[in-house]
Amino acid sequence: MCALLFPSPLTAQDAEAPAGSAPAAEAGPPASFREFGLGMDLDALKSALQEDGLFNFRGDRDVSFLPNRDQSLIETTGFSFIRRAFFQLRDGKLFIMAFNLDTSLVDHYSVYTSFVKKYGEPAALSPREAVWESDTVRVAIERPLTVKYLDKQVFNEIVSESETAGSAELLRRQEFLDDF
Repeated sequence: MCALLFPSPLTAQDAEAPAGSAPAAEAGPPASFREFGLGMDLDALKSALQEDGLFNFRGDRDVSFLPNRDQSLIETTGFSFIRRAFFQLRDGKLFIMAFNLDTSLVDHYSVYTSFVKKYGEPAALSPREAVWESDTVRVAIERPLTVKYLDKQVFNEIVSESETAGSAELLRRQEFLDDF
């Protein structure tokens, strides 16, 4: 805002691949980056941020509570490759991670080719973003250079709740108009 990486089964072709050839792409996008995984709780996230040398996490003052249903956000600066990082939690569990990378130290093409090598071709590709998806995770590399991880199940619940709330509001509006 718990790694769900399942290596693909070996095939006869994989077993016969010549030494030095590229490894087969892993199935599905990752649900984690370093020690940060979708679904981790707030305390584990804060601890991981304090221990990881890529982040300038200052503790609770970097944590904000959002007006939405039990949501919180950690926004912190990074060192070296990461300029800023955003971690969004719902019900105390991480469901979105976004990392704005420093384009003077790492380029879009290098990140993209690293993902393709590990996870295969993206499910969607446009000038704006490349997206890898599984049933549970969506990972996007956006331009200029942000890598976003999303727990699709939690996100879909939020969208569904929003649509339900919107429908209820429309019904109340129509009932009000019918009163005239």
